[in-house]
Amino acid sequence: MKVTLLASTPNATKVVATAAWICTHLELPTEADLHPDKCGPMVKRVVGYGHTSILEHASFTFAIEGVSRACSHQLVRYRIASFSQQSQRFVKFGNGSGCGYVMPESCKQDVEVIEEFERALMAAEAAYDFMTKKGIPAEDARFVLPSATTTKLVMTMNARELLHFFQQRLCIKAQWEIRELAMLIRAEVVSKEPVLFATAGPGCGNCKEKRSCQGE
Repeated sequence: MKVTLLASTPNATKVVATAAWICTHLELPTEADLHPDKCGPMVKRVVGYGHTSILEHASFTFAIEGVSRACSHQLVRYRIASFSQQSQRFVKFGNGSGCGYVMPESCKQDVEVIEEFERALMAAEAAYDFMTKKGIPAEDARFVLPSATTTKLVMTMNARELLHFFQQRLCIKAQWEIRELAMLIRAEVVSKEPVLFATAGPGCGNCKEKRSCQGE
C-alpha cells in the first residue's frame, strides 16, 4: 500500500483562517491579521467552537496504490470527496500480467489457508484469462475477479471530511486495511498542515459504538 500527496490548497491554514475571519469582520483581513503566529490560534479557536465548515476551503489530493477493491468500496462511501479509480472496463488484467491481490494477515497464519486463498485467486485469474481470450469484454470478464484484487485511485477530499474520515477509520474497530490507509493519509496531511490536523484521530470520548474497545 502506498499513499502520495499529489497536491493541496496552497497556504491552506491561511486560507482557512481567512474564512474564519470574514465570518465575523466587516473587512477582509490584512497580512498582519494573517501572520502565521495568528492564523494557527484563530483556526484552532474557531474549530474548537464547532464551526468546522471553514475547513472545507482546504482540499488535498492523494494517489493511492496497492489497496484492495474491498478497501476502495469502503473509501468511496465518503461522499464529500472526488474519486478517479482504475477502471476494470478499460484496463485488462491477466495474460501473464497478473492482477495483484491483497491477502489479509489473518490468512497468512495458516499454511493451508494461504494455499486455499492462492488457489482461489489463481482460479479466478484463469477464468478471467479464458473469458477475455474467448472475446468476452473486460467489463464482463471482471465479474469473476475477487474483492482482493488491487486497485489504484486518485482521491480529493477537503480537510473537514478528512477529519471525519480519520475519526471513523482510525478507530480500533475499523477494518484493518482502511485503518492502515487512514494512518498513511494522516501522516501525509499532518506533515503538510499540522495546524489543520492537530486533532486528527479516532472519535474516542465521543464514540457511538455500543461495545467498549478497552483491552482490544
